[in-house]
Amino acid sequence: MQTRTLGRTGMEISVVGFGAWAIGGGGWEWGWGPQDDADSMAAIKRAIELGVNWIDTARVYGFGRSEEVVGRALKHLTDKPYIFTKCGLEGRNGDGVNELKASTIERQCEESLSRLGVEAIDLYQIHWPIPDKDIEEGWAACETLLSAGKVRHIGVSNFDVSQLERIGALAPVESLQPPYSLISREIESEILPHCARAEIGVLAYSPMASGLLTGGFSAERVAALPEDDFRSHVPQFQEPQLSGNLAAAERLRQIGERHGASAGAVAVAWTLRDPVVSGAIVGFRRADQVDGILPAAGELTLSAEEIAFAEGE
Repeated sequence: MQTRTLGRTGMEISVVGFGAWAIGGGGWEWGWGPQDDADSMAAIKRAIELGVNWIDTARVYGFGRSEEVVGRALKHLTDKPYIFTKCGLEGRNGDGVNELKASTIERQCEESLSRLGVEAIDLYQIHWPIPDKDIEEGWAACETLLSAGKVRHIGVSNFDVSQLERIGALAPVESLQPPYSLISREIESEILPHCARAEIGVLAYSPMASGLLTGGFSAERVAALPEDDFRSHVPQFQEPQLSGNLAAAERLRQIGERHGASAGAVAVAWTLRDPVVSGAIVGFRRADQVDGILPAAGELTLSAEEIAFAEGE
């Protein structure tokens, strides 16, 4: 597995990280439907065996369930990965609630440390810049946790350039986590160039578009998604976008055939083609899914012609 340096953190991270959103399961607004915790732990174990050295989770994933499962898995791992988690968004009374008050951030950090069973969190990230008026207060709270040794590095997720500049005036932003895939390229015009200039590490999430680019979806499978799987009600999985997205997945499948790799592995490799991207967050729900993406996604290099074909040019 190749590695890249995450911004100015000094951490050498595998180009693919374990995304723990899906293992939070269903039962909440952005859930993925039913999930077996034993499958989740087996997937984590297999990913670490294949060279993944970081796990990205968040307190809101399954309203704490994801962090708890990651914490349980860590107890059985000899080689401990870096642990990244997020603050600001949590579950309350069955709903996701965004809050960036300092007291909230401090409480959430303590709760995450307890669920994960670690002494310090390697990368602590503000999940969403909501409410916008409080991002400075939330960022200052993260800096306080950094000074206290509760967290080792601090970053953000889903921030735009102006918001990065606002909080960057208070303390350096070490990482940004934005969505980025073949069918979600909004960050290319402003955010990626800014991160390159500011030496902010980029952790791309949903490089396979929440599974849509794995080659495993059809219109029929999308229609059969359970109601508590968030993908059943987002635009990328519905017409008029769905047909074009499935066509993109088919192009990735064709490229993968030339390399003996899956469409999902090619989707991740496409995201990693830009050196500004430090790593791609890939969600796994079972151990066999890990083998379907790794190690190809961590080693596959696409030619200029393949990149152009993937992009439909």
